[in-house]
Amino acid sequence: MAALGKIVWVIGIIAWYFIRVPFDRRAKRVRVVSNRRSPVDMFGLASGLLGLAIVPCFYVATGIPRAADYPARPWVLALGAVIFLAALWIFRRTHKELGRNWSITLEIRDKHELISRGPYAFVRHPMYTSFMLMGLGQALLLSNWVAGLAGLVGFAVLFFLRVDKEERMMLEIFGPEYRDYMQRTKRIVPYLY
Repeated sequence: MAALGKIVWVIGIIAWYFIRVPFDRRAKRVRVVSNRRSPVDMFGLASGLLGLAIVPCFYVATGIPRAADYPARPWVLALGAVIFLAALWIFRRTHKELGRNWSITLEIRDKHELISRGPYAFVRHPMYTSFMLMGLGQALLLSNWVAGLAGLVGFAVLFFLRVDKEERMMLEIFGPEYRDYMQRTKRIVPYLY
């Protein structure tokens, strides 16, 4: 049963990669007018990558750390698969809505616009919502306390190191328009936070 969870996780990570690549290529063609990349930003990105990809990939490939394994339950794996699928759907929709505005780091692109449609109509940071859901799905799919929970830890480090900086940057660029948007939406969980 645990092997099935690993297979679903691997398929999900491959899908995540194939969703991101075309948007990354397109975004690189648009001129960056403001770059707020910092060592803290890069540490956050590395933490997210470590928790959501590297640690679980190492576990799936090697089974290490075996001492942290626990029995897989079919209903837990099914729930994990549904949550991971929802994360991928939000991830794709977020990239599609951002289009040429998308960036992996804190950047403002030429002719950048404030997006408030699609998933952005419900939360200001739906890509973080997708990462949070990926972390939760990973915790349910991988029956290992270390590899399973690594995604939620990686997401938390990334989120708490970056979200305030992102919002300050958006306030500088869009001013009252972004402030109004902040009043209408929550950060990553509709109606809650």
